Amino acid sequence: MTARLVAISGIVLAFARCWVAQASAHLVYISNEKDNTLSIIDTATDEVVKSIPVGERPRAIVFSKDFKKLYICASDSNTVQVLDVATDKIVTTLPSGADPEQFDISPDNKKLFIANENDAAVTVVDTASRTVIKQFDTGVEPEGIAISPDQKWAIATSETTSMVHWFDVAKMEAVDNTLVDQRPRYGRFSLDSKLLWVSSEVGGSVTIMDVATRQILKVIQFDIPGVLHDEVQPVGIRLTTDGKYAFVALGPSNHVAVVDAHSYEVLKYILVGRRVWHMALTPEEDKLYTTNGISGDVTVIDVKSLEATKSIKVGRYPWGAAVLPTAK
Repeated sequence: MTARLVAISGIVLAFARCWVAQASAHLVYISNEKDNTLSIIDTATDEVVKSIPVGERPRAIVFSKDFKKLYICASDSNTVQVLDVATDKIVTTLPSGADPEQFDISPDNKKLFIANENDAAVTVVDTASRTVIKQFDTGVEPEGIAISPDQKWAIATSETTSMVHWFDVAKMEAVDNTLVDQRPRYGRFSLDSKLLWVSSEVGGSVTIMDVATRQILKVIQFDIPGVLHDEVQPVGIRLTTDGKYAFVALGPSNHVAVVDAHSYEVLKYILVGRRVWHMALTPEEDKLYTTNGISGDVTVIDVKSLEATKSIKVGRYPWGAAVLPTAK
């Protein structure tokens, strides 16, 4: 009887472990800029399980808040494609303005703010009617786009003008500009919408701003031993929901910086693939996936140990990354 109970307990434990592993498995979608594809990685195995053809030069990719759709900036196709997550098929396209590169979706899924680099503009699209409802003029070469979680603010970063442009989402008005370091590429709001983090590629820095006053609180510089300063080019930023870490992709330096999100001190530099561009965190925030354009791979970083654990080969010039919770 005891032996039988032990055997049954072993089976139950094995089943439970299998269920937990399956329950925590997710899919990471990676846009491959020069292959016109998406690579899909299973986080349980950290292997590519599927490749999907999409439009020309896919860059930014963002899930709808209900994770039923994936929006894809097909830059050279001059459109935003909408992928049905259940079938992995492109079901429609949205007007985007010329050369869409980065964008963000409002928390209510109703609006896309899209940067049009060649037109010095931001296009706002209604996702339901698939129509352009507003276009804002910006500085030269807008790229980074972010919408605050409280849905009050949208921002765009203009690379050549070195500015952050502020838009009131409710009023649909441009209200302010903030000068930052050279060539701002990306913006990220904190979860409580109180702070905005902006990376400046040529300036080699990250600027942190108070959203209420739109004033600069801190400018973080990066210094990697053995790496030329000109190669330290911040782009993508990811913030953990517990407010502990900010991860900053440092471009051709081939490193990700780990920043204390409270003290703004750099804690560590993690070596990854060549020309790290953007990143995505799993829902549990136990893994960080980086897109490394030149080496054509994705680096997996264990967030607990802050160590790179694996390199995954994907398509040519991986650019964007987004995580779909729970494998289909």
